[in-house]
Amino acid sequence: MAAINRVVLVGNLTKDPELRHTPSGTAVCNLRLAVNTRRKDETGQWVDKPNYFDITVWGNQGERCAQYLSKGRPVGVDGRLEWREWETPEGNKRQAVEVVADTVQFLGSRGDGEGSGGGYIPADATPTPAGDFPTSPTDDDIPF
Repeated sequence: MAAINRVVLVGNLTKDPELRHTPSGTAVCNLRLAVNTRRKDETGQWVDKPNYFDITVWGNQGERCAQYLSKGRPVGVDGRLEWREWETPEGNKRQAVEVVADTVQFLGSRGDGEGSGGGYIPADATPTPAGDFPTSPTDDDIPF
């Protein structure tokens, strides 16, 4: 039986991206994403319950996330779950499940936390001479 480990999330960043580099120079960007789940409370009213996810974005895509994303910005993430374990300096063992992003879709506009538009930026994307990145096609781009 084949194993499947895929995660697709759409939500808003709860803080600005944090970029660091490994000793070999590879970029690693950490994002924190809030995704609401809508449910009824005990009175029967619909309420939003936030779920928070830690996202890791590697390489060029991580650098782009750090450069163009900020707190409040809506994003879509496609990736996989990864479990890790470490020991604190005090000797306590810690565990976490995080999402390792394969692709990050920038949603909304750069000027605000919400809006239309957006763009898909693959890990190997390079900016155009104007400094923009290629975006996913819109209905106007499709010839039929």
